[in-house]
Amino acid sequence: MTYYKPIEYIVPPEDEGLLLKTVLQNRMGLSRKLLSRLKLTEEGITVNGERRYISVKVQPGDRVAVRMEVEASDDILPQPMPLEILYEDDELLVLNKEAGRIVHPTHGHYTDTLANGVVHYWHEQGWSFRFRPIHRLDQETSGALAVAKNPYVHQQISEEMQTTGLKKEYLAFVHGQLETDEGTVDQPIDRDPEAPHIRIVTPSGYRSVTHYRVERRFADATLVRLWLETGRTHQIRVHMRHLGHPLLGDKMYGPPEEEGVYGLQRHALHACLLGLTHPVRREWMEFEAPLPEDLQHLLRQLEGGEQGRP
Repeated sequence: MTYYKPIEYIVPPEDEGLLLKTVLQNRMGLSRKLLSRLKLTEEGITVNGERRYISVKVQPGDRVAVRMEVEASDDILPQPMPLEILYEDDELLVLNKEAGRIVHPTHGHYTDTLANGVVHYWHEQGWSFRFRPIHRLDQETSGALAVAKNPYVHQQISEEMQTTGLKKEYLAFVHGQLETDEGTVDQPIDRDPEAPHIRIVTPSGYRSVTHYRVERRFADATLVRLWLETGRTHQIRVHMRHLGHPLLGDKMYGPPEEEGVYGLQRHALHACLLGLTHPVRREWMEFEAPLPEDLQHLLRQLEGGEQGRP
């Protein structure tokens, strides 16, 4: 049996006499599910290199280590494709996802996803990981996306999303001129009962909060920076439509005949920044994803005063 690089914790003086279980759960942050899984693994939990029951007490200087079995994404077909890697280490991969790429295989769509490309890249490097995206981006949305390389990292960042929250900032090009330079949209969102694949603002929906700040103003459009308190499906697109300023190129939430506006083949939304606490290094890290060429081209058009349609 092979294992990933161990995740370690050196017991400080103030933790003297704590149960190993307490150290694993409260200091290292292991969930009950992951702890149960590691207990069944021969080298899953060790103290100073030896397997121990989680009921033992630890002493200052003890080296507590957890080792997870090497996994694979055998259900995902490896497929070569260009990847823009923003950051990678033993635990984490951060990519700048291109627009038009689905993140994970779905029913009827088993190839040409980001997962296919990442698994192929790992195979080429001789590595074996299970593809675990921390969060999702719409198919047409480009930008920063994080992938965990083991269950511990996935659990830690997922919990961060539910508590303090990841720092996620977006750039969007929207129709028209916003009345204020900054503001907040606090409007509940849920499925449209007449079209379940579409989301709408509705009093009976789930709380949804989007903050925005104007970055640039153009003749017929505005470049806006947005960050989220909540993570509802299509939240930015729905909230900007609610304000009366849908995203350029948004065929679902934009005005009629939106397809092809400014030559866009997708909605003009880019996840430009992702911030998180590294689960192993315990450091705050931020990753910036450069604006892709199609949105750079859109920016040049707007700066030149071009109209959306011929």
